[in-house]
Amino acid sequence: LPASSRLKQWQPLSAGATRHEVLRRMSAYTIASGLAALIAVCADLLVLHTALVRSRTWWMAYGIVVFFQLLANGWLTGRGIVRYSDAAIMGSERIVFFGDGRVAYAPVEDLAFGFALVLTSCAVWAWAGARTLPTS
Repeated sequence: LPASSRLKQWQPLSAGATRHEVLRRMSAYTIASGLAALIAVCADLLVLHTALVRSRTWWMAYGIVVFFQLLANGWLTGRGIVRYSDAAIMGSERIVFFGDGRVAYAPVEDLAFGFALVLTSCAVWAWAGARTLPTS
């Protein structure tokens, strides 16, 4: 970043960092991705009553989806085609396969958003399908 940039440079937290320090360091992207995943689970269980997250079938299907998500996202981020500012993600700008807030090069925030999108789409699909089934 240029010296004139107003973005705060990332500094690692100390081993004894307080919960307040950790929360203060979280970016809007990190918070939004966590909230999106939480809202998707609540919508599945409490609003739509589809309970997909309690289904082994859904988790098996999601495993297939997340494999390809990691493959595509990992290829894009691992090669540096897509880059993230360390101020925007939980980890740093350092591109590693695992660790520092990344899984298969992808930031964990991307995985949380992907989970929320897939779960919400599948839950709405199941809910809409159940509403249109003819009753005998």
